[in-house]
Amino acid sequence: MRILLVEDTPDVAEAIVSHLARIGHTVEWESNGAAAGRRMADAYDLVILDVMLPQQDGFSLLEQLRGRGQHTPVLMLTACAEIEERVRALDLGADDYLIKPFDFRELDARIRVLLRRSGGESTNLIHCANVSIDRKSRSATLDGAPIELTRREVTLLEIIAARPGRIFNKEELMDRLFTVDDTPNANTVEQYVARLRKKLVGAAFEIRTLRGLGYQLVLHAPADAGALH
Repeated sequence: MRILLVEDTPDVAEAIVSHLARIGHTVEWESNGAAAGRRMADAYDLVILDVMLPQQDGFSLLEQLRGRGQHTPVLMLTACAEIEERVRALDLGADDYLIKPFDFRELDARIRVLLRRSGGESTNLIHCANVSIDRKSRSATLDGAPIELTRREVTLLEIIAARPGRIFNKEELMDRLFTVDDTPNANTVEQYVARLRKKLVGAAFEIRTLRGLGYQLVLHAPADAGALH
């Protein structure tokens, strides 16, 4: 999903960005607290927020975010193991915290929990008709058989399958699938949707193009839906 990482230690930030991008997330990085405050006005699926930052610390940024009424999940990073700091972060509205140094497996697990929680889901599996997506393994199956998807194709499927019936415009999908460094455009989104459709032949739903609006996943009606009994 689209994640904002606010971390001022370059090697730590680069390692996190590389790891999360490798498993399919779109990650934007900001190292300056004041600049991060401006970027946090945008829509993100998750903010990973360090406590110690130049110009504006993580506590202040968190308070600012919640003060604007934004409910974006926030995972705080801290090098301090003191309980007081963790309690303060939670009281200010953090959803979770992680103490440095940490194992990427724990980071992944905490991110999955926060994304599930924000989506109202209780497991890592998304079921949409006869297609299942596993957020942990970044894989999908059709009628139980594996589907060969790239990481971005999995992410695209995850986005639209989690909200059948919702219309996603191209700009929103670009924001959630790519970073500004990828220089995507509307044609790029069309290409990914076209590829995904070809790989989902046999799915009990279709990805419709709504001219001027975007894309919508629509479930097929049961075969006997119109039968008289």
